Amino acid sequence: MTIRHMRIFIQVYQAESITKAAAELHMTQPAVTRSIQEIEHYYGVCLFDRINHRLFRTKAGQEFYAQAFHIVEAFDLMEKGMRDWDEIGTIRMGATITLGTFFLPDLLLEFKEHYPKISVQSTVTNAKNLQDGLLTNQLDIALIEGAVSYCDLHAESFCSDRLVLLLPPGHTLLSKDNIVPSDLIQYPILLREKGSTTRTFVDNFFSLHNLELFPVLESSSPQAIIQAVCRGIGISFLPSHWVRKELEAGALFTREINHASLTRQNYIVWHKNKFLTGSMKEMIALCKTL
Repeated sequence: MTIRHMRIFIQVYQAESITKAAAELHMTQPAVTRSIQEIEHYYGVCLFDRINHRLFRTKAGQEFYAQAFHIVEAFDLMEKGMRDWDEIGTIRMGATITLGTFFLPDLLLEFKEHYPKISVQSTVTNAKNLQDGLLTNQLDIALIEGAVSYCDLHAESFCSDRLVLLLPPGHTLLSKDNIVPSDLIQYPILLREKGSTTRTFVDNFFSLHNLELFPVLESSSPQAIIQAVCRGIGISFLPSHWVRKELEAGALFTREINHASLTRQNYIVWHKNKFLTGSMKEMIALCKTL
């Protein structure tokens, strides 16, 4: 098994076609086919199903691609020379919406002072998309609230935040002394979209109390949820960063929930097979100091 075999497989996997891969690799179709067969014979697996002259990726093919992609990438980085890569290059950085709004800008400014020649491409989206990006090598590093879902991802904590219960002015729960989770499901609830770390945290919190949620509104926009709560459409949970001004102005109110911890850890995450350059390591270290 060689790097050349992996390169050919990666091209076929991405193109889902022997013909297209052969053209892109400037190889003959029989040579490409033979390389794929050699890999399959070597490992005793089927990487592609061949149906009606088309290729379909198998589970084994997906697993081999995930590993081969990072091996080839690490080899290429070694060939280019990590010394040069630490002076000029690109870091592909992702962050969840909360961290991308309240943490990422300061991080990028601080990093730029240390590495002015390195470009940082930033993506702000929900946790599921970020983890998918790390697994498919579309991202190098991501900032994610809460735990990650895949064993192939490595996560290190760097700070924490807290969710708060949001109530509109005049809500009946404001006059209740002891609020428990079962009190909350009596009211319309507004939540972040599935796939976001905030939604996962809230779902897990209620699940621990054997309660099921049926939100009347789901949104990827925290501001949309804030406005809806302010207008009395329902109650919600959001990180405290998002609602500080509204709470201070009296547009929203919050109450504690008995014996409930809504604090969560935030993590900087990368693929466990990712080759970290010196500048990527600096970015990781910087996260832990801000």
